[in-house]
Amino acid sequence: MGESDLIQNIRALPKIDLHRHLEGAVRLETLIEIAQDYGIEMPEYDVETLRPFVQMMPDETHNYQHFLGKFSTLRQFFRSPDIIRRVTREAVADAAADNILYLELRFTPPALSNIIRCSYEEVIGWVCDAAAEAARDHAITVRLIVSMNRHESVQNGEKVLQAALACHTRGVVALDLAGNESQYPAQPFYPLFERAKAAGLFITIHAGEWAGAEGVREALTCLHADRIGHGVRSIEDPELVAELAEHGTALEICPSSNYDSGVVTDWLRHPLAPLYRQGVKITINTDDPVISAITLSDELMRVITRLSLGLEDVKQAVLNAAGAAFLPPAERETLVAAFKARLAVP
Repeated sequence: MGESDLIQNIRALPKIDLHRHLEGAVRLETLIEIAQDYGIEMPEYDVETLRPFVQMMPDETHNYQHFLGKFSTLRQFFRSPDIIRRVTREAVADAAADNILYLELRFTPPALSNIIRCSYEEVIGWVCDAAAEAARDHAITVRLIVSMNRHESVQNGEKVLQAALACHTRGVVALDLAGNESQYPAQPFYPLFERAKAAGLFITIHAGEWAGAEGVREALTCLHADRIGHGVRSIEDPELVAELAEHGTALEICPSSNYDSGVVTDWLRHPLAPLYRQGVKITINTDDPVISAITLSDELMRVITRLSLGLEDVKQAVLNAAGAAFLPPAERETLVAAFKARLAVP
């Protein structure tokens, strides 16, 4: 199969993205319009002028400082409820345009409310309503994951949890702990995630990204994680890899993000393929489409052309994602059956 045919096949493939941050899924053109409407000073109101501030550039050092620095700029644009609703609708529309049929979109209420000083429950409500509206308009299923950050206080996390629980019936299905795991411990947040689990929320934890395999084990044993966000450094612990494979724990792997943030320094050394070949349920996701300048189709193409996986392997990753979706068991089984049929997988 030629590369052009492969690209067309990948674009036509029905897809699932389980790990996409709303704050990292904003259109550059929308940011320019917001800057003009709200008087955000820029040298020029032009996409190419803005791009280096919110997107990893080819000649830029790939490390977590530069990667996370893009969020500092992006978060300056959330200046009204209408902007939050608009960005949410566009993020869902962009996913649907890439033939993503099931999307789990995560967001951090403190980041969205920092400028407008509203309550977390208000922010979550705006995202819920806009996501539901866009899902109906674009024939895509959307569920929402609420994130809290390790570098913020536990008291702040308590407020995030309460707001997430208040919106549990409006599309919020899970709680996430994000941020720099190498500098900020997860231990203070253990009680919050125990309560979230008891209240019926699913749990996903950013781990095994900037810190080693021990963070993944902690996420599973102490934070009650159903899935692991990234988790690529699990490869450093063969015993953990075997346990992940045995228990069917899905990893939300975001290869371009891993490269852009310096988690891996060479595409050829990315752990995705070794983990997959050892039986770990890998899923392939975008993380932050605007920062990495990708779609999920781009990501799947890179996995095939740079990581030596084939089209059938990619299809299996999509099925893994369906099986790991944060849905009630009957809905998840229906999703898996639908994707098996669409992907023509036995």
